[in-house]
Amino acid sequence: MDLQTLREASKITDPLERARLLSRLMTEEQGLVTEAAKLRRQAIAEAREAGMTLEEIAGSLGVSPGRVSQMRKGPTAKAPTGPASRGPRVLVQRALPTEPSVRGSRSLFLVEAEKQGLRPERRMLYVGLEPASEHVGSCLRVETGTDIVARRKLMTADDVPVRIATSYFRADLFGDTRIAEPEFVTPSLQSAIEALGYRFGHAEEVLTARPATTFEATTLELDPGEWVVQVLRASYSTEDTPVHVLETICAGSRHVFPIGQVAGADEF
Repeated sequence: MDLQTLREASKITDPLERARLLSRLMTEEQGLVTEAAKLRRQAIAEAREAGMTLEEIAGSLGVSPGRVSQMRKGPTAKAPTGPASRGPRVLVQRALPTEPSVRGSRSLFLVEAEKQGLRPERRMLYVGLEPASEHVGSCLRVETGTDIVARRKLMTADDVPVRIATSYFRADLFGDTRIAEPEFVTPSLQSAIEALGYRFGHAEEVLTARPATTFEATTLELDPGEWVVQVLRASYSTEDTPVHVLETICAGSRHVFPIGQVAGADEF
């Protein structure tokens, strides 16, 4: 994205179309901003190694020394310490398909990880509207770039980041419900969906292995070149309404994926 692109976007007459385009451009730039911040940290580190003080660097950049200190801080990734660090920092299971009793619980991840003897935690990264990507829009049956509700969480096991899980919902169906509100939905998303009158019909689940994006690599603290596994689950109601799309980005080296056949009713 450059200044010319922004100028062209600002000329779009329809304000909602203009906002959607700007949201998409901001999402695309997120990875570049993260990479630029990393390169800036490297440049500051080189200046420090050359003997420059924080005050000298701050004066050259036109900022305060405190701001330079903030610029120097990056992701808290753990550095390898020897042969023992070559294995995965943590290994968790992600069953496919998920057992109904687990799918309908307060949290698929918390229940799965606790059963494996791990200490799981989760925190919300983002709740709000964002433009639909091509693959998510296809599942929700909306055009690419359409505003949809996103609920993005980071999952950790024994303090190690292992997954980024994002639930997507159509804004025309869920935009004015508590599913679009910040923080976690209690007792579960499943119960909130059912309270709105939807009943589970069927789901389609696709697993894809691919290189990580810059945002994913930074958030999951991945090693250079490490891949992720993307699990995309699209759930539909008994009336075939696209109700919930869950995109789970798993650190490839920190997961195993047992594949099995489950019986009984499924859940969104």
